[in-house]
Amino acid sequence: MTERTTTRPDRLRTDQAGRPDGAAAVVIGGGLAGVTAALELAAAGLRVTLLEGRPRLGGLAFSFRRGELTVDNGQHVYLRCCTAYRWFLDRIGGTHLAPLQDRLDVPVLDVGHPSGRPRLGRLRRAALPVPLHLAASLATYPHLSLAERAAVGRAAMALRGLDPDDPALDGVDFGTWLRRHGQSPRTVEALWDLVGVATLNATADHSSLALAATVFKTGLLSDPGAADIGWAHVPLGELHDRLVRAALDAAGVRVALRTRATRIARRPDGGWHVDTESGPGKDDRLEAGTVVLAVPQRETHALLPEGALDDPDRLLGIDTAPILNLHVVYDRKVLRQPFFTALGSPVQWVFDRTDSSGLAARDKAAQYLAVSQSAARDDIDRPVAELRERYLPELARLLPAARTARVKDFFVTRERTATFAPTPGVGRLRPDAPTNTPGLYLAGAWTATGWPATMEGAVRSGLAAAGAALSELGMLHRSPLREAAV
Repeated sequence: MTERTTTRPDRLRTDQAGRPDGAAAVVIGGGLAGVTAALELAAAGLRVTLLEGRPRLGGLAFSFRRGELTVDNGQHVYLRCCTAYRWFLDRIGGTHLAPLQDRLDVPVLDVGHPSGRPRLGRLRRAALPVPLHLAASLATYPHLSLAERAAVGRAAMALRGLDPDDPALDGVDFGTWLRRHGQSPRTVEALWDLVGVATLNATADHSSLALAATVFKTGLLSDPGAADIGWAHVPLGELHDRLVRAALDAAGVRVALRTRATRIARRPDGGWHVDTESGPGKDDRLEAGTVVLAVPQRETHALLPEGALDDPDRLLGIDTAPILNLHVVYDRKVLRQPFFTALGSPVQWVFDRTDSSGLAARDKAAQYLAVSQSAARDDIDRPVAELRERYLPELARLLPAARTARVKDFFVTRERTATFAPTPGVGRLRPDAPTNTPGLYLAGAWTATGWPATMEGAVRSGLAAAGAALSELGMLHRSPLREAAV
């Protein structure tokens, strides 16, 4: 049995009676939601301690070493309309390391064409106002018939008229809505799911209409440049761990890695005890006036004190969805574009990670491709050998140069609980940042941000939690989102 240490005097300022003055905060969880909350609370003058059970920050958007390669656990992208994540990049000094396209341009390869040869189409925007910015691209999109293209335009106009905040939309699945608006199975595959699976981590039939409306209205129908794509040109760890640690340190946040919260409890004076564990025999207790729980929903459920939510078990009803990533190193260059997406194949999105992984510096001839597979329930538990047998021939079908290239390495990363599942009805399960208990707040992409489980949603949740905490403390707080421009 371990002996609990006493709280050190420098943990928390106290008033003359020795009581906590409420200006200390503990943030539990070092993903994007947690670090965002910590940065905002520290910027307002609170003394913040950030706890993270892993040996690094970044949550599920991280990097690791594999031999001489630096590998991202999965391919992550954001859009120009992601104002919160763009603020976050600027806040940590990483905007230049994750640039946006000058203009949306997505190569779409179809290997289901009767000719058997890959057929290239592109989804790109013009310098025209919404909705004309996509009209030319849609009019020439070769993967849909003329009638299907016309039907897309009508559905887009109907979608533009929806209010994602309407609770009725949350109970309807996007696939049913698309069929009611004349969208053929081919149109769903070649357009709506092409975008939706990557952003929602679910097909249209398994997606809440409210979340789908948020994605498509914000990304495609709000501003001409809203859907321009950005992604890290360096390993994610450079952004979400190294730069974040530097920003937290500059803000005065104390970061405790390899440290997990085991219990949070209300003190008689209204403050909080946060019990922690950082290894065998290394228990500790922190004191705080504010606590932000920024961990996954099941972990949150386990830590919530009684009465914090009216129905805490609803958190257990928020299901999760997996993402699978396949990593292939070829002995030569097989892809000339930075990325593409595919139709008529199990392959979804493919990105060139040769430079960011460090491969280019040691082998100028080789190329490293990352294949990102969302909504991957059918594949997530397949053995590596089966995945290799299934996907390497598909890449060779899509990329003729891969047919004669030698595969130098093939490996897999799996995130079985990568996101919350955006199923119809999930909106009523997602809690707001404030709880019933003053001083306790929730953050995480799974909370009620109105967004699907994206980096944008995670940062928004951290801002919401920090804003609610500062408001309750009577401290003026201006959300960065109010000043961000699309």
